Amino acid sequence: MTLLCVPLVAPTVEEMLADAVAATAAGCDIVEIRLDFLQGFRPREHLPILLRGCQLPALVTYRFVRRPSPLCIPPMAYVARIGLFHTFRRHLGISGALICLFVHRPSWEGGQYEGDDTTRFEALRLAMELGVDYVDIELKVADKFMSFISGNKPEKCKLIVSSHNYECTPSCEEIANLVARIQAVGADIVKVATTAKDIVDVSRMFQVMVHCQVPMIGLVMSERGLMSRVLASKFGGYLTFGILNAAKTSAPGQPTVEELLDIYNIRRIGPDTKVLGLVANPVKQSKSPILHNKCLQSVGYNAVYLPLLGDNLASFLDTYSSPDFSGFSCSLPFKVDAVQCCDEHDPVAKISDDLCFTGPGSKDAAISPLAGRLIVVVGAGGAGKAIAYGAKEKGARVVVANRTYEKAVNLANAIGGQPLRLADLETFRPEEGMILANATSLGMYPNVDGTPIPKKALNFYDVVFDAVYAPKVTRLLREAEECGVKVVSGVEMFIRQAMGQFERFTGGIEGVVFYRAMFLTPCMPNVLLFLTIFCSQLLKA
Repeated sequence: MTLLCVPLVAPTVEEMLADAVAATAAGCDIVEIRLDFLQGFRPREHLPILLRGCQLPALVTYRFVRRPSPLCIPPMAYVARIGLFHTFRRHLGISGALICLFVHRPSWEGGQYEGDDTTRFEALRLAMELGVDYVDIELKVADKFMSFISGNKPEKCKLIVSSHNYECTPSCEEIANLVARIQAVGADIVKVATTAKDIVDVSRMFQVMVHCQVPMIGLVMSERGLMSRVLASKFGGYLTFGILNAAKTSAPGQPTVEELLDIYNIRRIGPDTKVLGLVANPVKQSKSPILHNKCLQSVGYNAVYLPLLGDNLASFLDTYSSPDFSGFSCSLPFKVDAVQCCDEHDPVAKISDDLCFTGPGSKDAAISPLAGRLIVVVGAGGAGKAIAYGAKEKGARVVVANRTYEKAVNLANAIGGQPLRLADLETFRPEEGMILANATSLGMYPNVDGTPIPKKALNFYDVVFDAVYAPKVTRLLREAEECGVKVVSGVEMFIRQAMGQFERFTGGIEGVVFYRAMFLTPCMPNVLLFLTIFCSQLLKA
């Protein structure tokens, strides 16, 4: 079982002990006591208090302040120390009270301590003598530390030898060499932390972890490395870190304990767990992980849904193509790219420039509330195409407004609609009773003040729909309501497309369970009810 460890980074002993109590109550397994964060740290006074006060097993760390430095690549001979063709499954049988891990991290390893090694080593040795469960020492000084303690380490205490790379994630061969070098200095547990410049970097850490024959902590820092923290138990990681709240972080990209336990349900993640996720940039604002994971848990489906901060969709899909990674959703800016990456397409999903509708729409158009109505679609990307096509199929007359006019022209021509420059939207008023649908990212977190149209122009419309759902009430919707216009939140579209995704991810389990996980807006005009249901069916492909 992968342990869940909470770093204690408070400036005082009293605050650290309070956080240790909170970690115990939250259901964590171990706490990391970061001595380098303590102000006025006095080892012989403070260490006994900290160790007696922690109900959980403890890891002690005492790190120096970080100074950027390149990763040292060890000799190739060390590679022989790793069985790269045998997946290890290790369990040390730790149970009961929480374990304490002591770390006194130097500045050059991402810590706060700027003193000398001797003072640091004395504190770590004292922690060992007092019965601490784990001590973390950096590879750079591991030999020196072992000489300092004359190789005398209490049997109960496990020595973690760590390496932190704050610049990048090296190749698999380089990480494997590093692991072998850490083993060679006498580590009980290997820890390697790197930094993800691209989300595909995480795959290299996974490859080394699953073939390592000794207990290993393998983490990739930054938001792009989140999956390394959530999926630690899937790939054999000894422990992963979760913070009590955003103000108590000890490394970039650490999720909260609540997220790990309640959203990602890491206690249920194992080697056979399927990985699903949303590939987008940005992705932090998405509510999809909350919704999908609750529903996966409710039906007992062995999968986890992650927010995946990507930079290149084709590269991502090429890297994570094994059966373990079984399904992905795509959002901005990859909606159009996704069509190019697919081997098969729903005919509706790929609207090409030579596709032109000259008739009134589908055979059902005459009975649709949209039939004959004028709908102005703002945006010509993936969502804009889906809404424009769906509206046309329901018999609506479609106007496409876009910042890049050429894209508006291309989409309008494809569906037999009318293009419009975004700057002209302010004065566009050919008739009363129009419908406005925003399919751009304007107003989406974190740029919540954005809006595609001035407030005074909203009076021209009967209904305003915003595909943005984070925040739920965007500036566009708020100003439309102030003008007395009916509004529909993007939550409607979000839930309906999520239902379709869920059925595809799970091989046919009905997405009706989503309604138990999130509430719908209280009321919804029939006009856009038809539109959002129809468009969601287009987007789920």
